[in-house]
Amino acid sequence: MGLKVALQMDPIGPVNIDADSTFRIGIEAQLRGHSLFYYTPDRLAYREGRIVARGWPIELRREKGNFFTLGAETEVDLGTFDVVWLRQDPPFDMGYITTTHLLERIHPKTLVVNDPFWVRNFPEKLLVLDFPTLTPPTLVARDLATIRAFKHEHGDIILKPLYGNGGAGVFRLDPNDRNLASLHELFTGISREPLIAQKYVPDVVRGDKRIILVDGEPVGAINRVPAEGETRSNMHVGGRPEKVGLTERDLEICAAIGPTLREKGQIFVGIDVIGNWLTEINVTSPTGIQELERFDGTNAAERIWQAIEARRAV
Repeated sequence: MGLKVALQMDPIGPVNIDADSTFRIGIEAQLRGHSLFYYTPDRLAYREGRIVARGWPIELRREKGNFFTLGAETEVDLGTFDVVWLRQDPPFDMGYITTTHLLERIHPKTLVVNDPFWVRNFPEKLLVLDFPTLTPPTLVARDLATIRAFKHEHGDIILKPLYGNGGAGVFRLDPNDRNLASLHELFTGISREPLIAQKYVPDVVRGDKRIILVDGEPVGAINRVPAEGETRSNMHVGGRPEKVGLTERDLEICAAIGPTLREKGQIFVGIDVIGNWLTEINVTSPTGIQELERFDGTNAAERIWQAIEARRAV
């Protein structure tokens, strides 16, 4: 029987249908007989005991320039749906966190993917702290003296916002760099949040591997190679995706974190591995499944829906 599925996502108009994971998930849902409803996070609300959203029934198709059709705008009670996808991009700010609080009120009767309680408590750059033996030396701090001491110890570091995404605000500070104090002043002037620093892993020049896990199990990976002169490998900032396999170390990392992801309802996760080191566990709005399908023929969207359907059948 088809499921009623709601997609909570950023505005659909600018979506790149050849890269966007939410689009691919929606296409797969339709192929499996599920119906789709689309709304943006600003249209989510709590009203007199119900979690509601204003949005549109939607049909998707892989046709550039004409890839969706909206039905009549309407308000729905999300508690009557089978599945709600929490798929807007970070930044992981109080607006994002509030949506997790609201969706938590209908989960698990309505299955929210990924589980909003643990999305809120597992932001990508913090969940890795539970696995210190798998990660490069890492610091979370706001105090300049503490960050300066970490840089003095490790020499070459990456500094970035704790709750950013897509490579925005990521800086490499090598042993000769003199910009730490200025960057700290910039970051702390626009945000009250701490920063995260990690020892620089030189293997990044050969790529930052995105491994896709479904219900805690690895299904494949793509490599993201930085553009010439760039430290960042994110595809949002020009990183080039390429075909890659899983190493024994990759499988070791997945085996270590997989049970936690499965237990906490993190059905679709993308982890970042540089060389032998885990750097992020992306649970908010991971990407990469379309590139994986093109390179390996692996239909991760199908695997995701199989996991969801199995949970709805219980």
